[in-house]
Amino acid sequence: MDNIKQQIVEYIRANHMSTEEIGDVLGKTGVVNDVFPIAPGLYAVGEIQYIYAHSNTNWPVHEQIRSLEPDKVLFVDAIDVDNYAIFGELVSMYIIDKCKVPAIVVDGKMRDLEGLKKRNFPVWCKGITPMGCFNKNIQPTKEIIDQAESRRAKFEGAILVADDSGVVVIPKEEIDENMLKRLSFMREQEKIWFDCVEKKGWNTYDTVCQKKYKNE
Repeated sequence: MDNIKQQIVEYIRANHMSTEEIGDVLGKTGVVNDVFPIAPGLYAVGEIQYIYAHSNTNWPVHEQIRSLEPDKVLFVDAIDVDNYAIFGELVSMYIIDKCKVPAIVVDGKMRDLEGLKKRNFPVWCKGITPMGCFNKNIQPTKEIIDQAESRRAKFEGAILVADDSGVVVIPKEEIDENMLKRLSFMREQEKIWFDCVEKKGWNTYDTVCQKKYKNE
């Protein structure tokens, strides 16, 4: 991980910045829609590594997880997958315990909720179902390969932040010194807003809309 990316990850982690704060910094963008944690209280931030399932089979997932990088958050895409879970407790255990991946984000469904929660695995997904994908060696079409490569270009190397509210991604093109400044500004602004409302007794209109603290 390059220096500025590492600084951003460490800043977000040290300040336990929320997905709401990151989304605001990104101008209300960056959310991975409808992806939520399997249990409350989970938190993750890190550089993304990308893999994908397709065509209702998780065979390619088993292939790709053989070469995961430790300490990078895993983003699992579901391309042309119907209402099936991509994987469950066993694969999650291998990814987290054996491959030393800090968190898993699945843009699709998962299974084995009881086992995942019992192990306290940091997993985010689009929902739970008992029905898992088929384990068939189906070759991807050119359209699937093109879609996967497009999604890989978007997510691989970006920064992901996940908490109780969901998942937000900082795009690679915004990972720079200016992002650090924007994150710091957001933290200071949040402190000021809460101070004005909690301690000074201001209303939210004067604080958030009028920003009357700028006159003090």
